[in-house]
Amino acid sequence: MANVFGNAAELFAAQGRDLGVTDWIEMSQQRIDQFADATGDHQWIHVDPEKAKSGPFGVCIAHGYLTLALVNVFLPELVKVDNMKMGVNVGCDRVRFPAPVKVGARIRGHGEMVKVEQVGQAVQTTVRVTVEIEGGERPGCVVDTVSRYTFE
Repeated sequence: MANVFGNAAELFAAQGRDLGVTDWIEMSQQRIDQFADATGDHQWIHVDPEKAKSGPFGVCIAHGYLTLALVNVFLPELVKVDNMKMGVNVGCDRVRFPAPVKVGARIRGHGEMVKVEQVGQAVQTTVRVTVEIEGGERPGCVVDTVSRYTFE
């Protein structure tokens, strides 16, 4: 369930807060193939299950950028901002891919409100999302997402 923030003061008060975790989703071969089609990245390690069996991971793995893109699925499960005029994604800082996400793995997002600051009329948040791999020792992705909100 998302952490709900109704105004700037509530966002500022959340700095340093653990935002919890999202639901699990499965990294299916179909999702990987669709990402490969959308990006043109059809490297065998992602899309050729037979060849991947003899590769370094024994199965296909997700593109790192697919794992990063799924952060957009996780963010609304971690943070919901009400009473805003507008919210925009500013970008990402410090993107890392510590471990491969294998086909069939279940992943989820774990959030932390790292930083909240005033930027002109907007409030800018930095939410660190760690993409956890069920049963894994290291995450598939760690990214600091940056968003700006203006309120009514």
